[in-house]
Amino acid sequence: MSRLGNLGAKLYRGETSYDFVGHRKLWYGITLAFVVVALLGLGLRGLFMGIEFQGGAVFTTPPKASISEAEARDIAQDTADRDARVQELGNGALRVQVTDLDTEQSGETRAALADALGVPTQDINAELVGPSWGDQMTDKALQGIVVFLALVSVYLAIAFEWRMAVAALVALVHDLVITVGVYAIVGFEVTPGTVVGMLTILGYSLYDTVVVFDKVKEKTRALTKQDRYTYSELANLGINATVVRSVNTSVVALLPVGALLFIGSGLLGGGMLKDIALSLFVGLAAGTFSSIVIATPVVVDLKTREPAVREHDRRILARRARAGTREGEPAGADGTAGEGSPAGAPAGDRAPAAPAGAAGPSGHRARGR
Repeated sequence: MSRLGNLGAKLYRGETSYDFVGHRKLWYGITLAFVVVALLGLGLRGLFMGIEFQGGAVFTTPPKASISEAEARDIAQDTADRDARVQELGNGALRVQVTDLDTEQSGETRAALADALGVPTQDINAELVGPSWGDQMTDKALQGIVVFLALVSVYLAIAFEWRMAVAALVALVHDLVITVGVYAIVGFEVTPGTVVGMLTILGYSLYDTVVVFDKVKEKTRALTKQDRYTYSELANLGINATVVRSVNTSVVALLPVGALLFIGSGLLGGGMLKDIALSLFVGLAAGTFSSIVIATPVVVDLKTREPAVREHDRRILARRARAGTREGEPAGADGTAGEGSPAGAPAGDRAPAAPAGAAGPSGHRARGR
């Protein structure tokens, strides 16, 4: 078995782990920093909305255009008196996009580009989109995201509990903000392909989150029937039991998406391929991060507010104190929890070596030696 396989097996069995829940304030800080950077990028640069959302015209020149991108941009801007965006496609053709153009302005811009290239006007492909259709596209995209989030909340509340539904929404909003912020920072155009990619990555993120939640639910199902672990410790065991699986799944998904983004879009040009690939790549990475270090810690923070859970944890910590357990017992030299401690237990919540008759995480009594 490979090293990664051995690590995954040890994490699953709880023999070693990382204290994700115990370090949740650190993860919250990192998450906040990412979100702030994304919001700053969105506020300072804004999103470049495609013509499908704003209305306008797109002109595509024949392959191997004889003018540069800068020249095509100047021609379009001077003729239409609007900002223009020019992109070179994989076959050497130029894609010139000008927003908020009417039919007359579109014809003039097309003719000016044809004159500069020395080709007939009909050789310049032109697509005109009205602003009213763009408004409809924007409304439909927002409705799709809202409906998706509402259905996700209902499903999670029924399948798990409302606290997990809230935590999943927090993770999904994080993924959306990060993806939108990256789009603003790099200046990519927002198209219907972008919306499709975002809805797809929300599904991937939800999948990872549900896998973790299912293991957390399994670990904490018999919480009150055992007197060795706190809720946060059992939840942390659930994360560690699934972390390798989540990372492996995401890496396998990121490889082909990365190929589409960095190789396919470079060879074939931009367009729909690039729009979908960027949102998928950023969203998959953000979704993996949020499902591991955001979703479950938020559940723990909400769950430990329950009187029954709080009383259970208080009783365990008091029993440990009476047993002479030192608060904040350091981890072993290899970074794992000490013997008899739940792997990855937060500082102050580590369990001493289980005495004879103490209950294990499954609620069964351990036999005395």
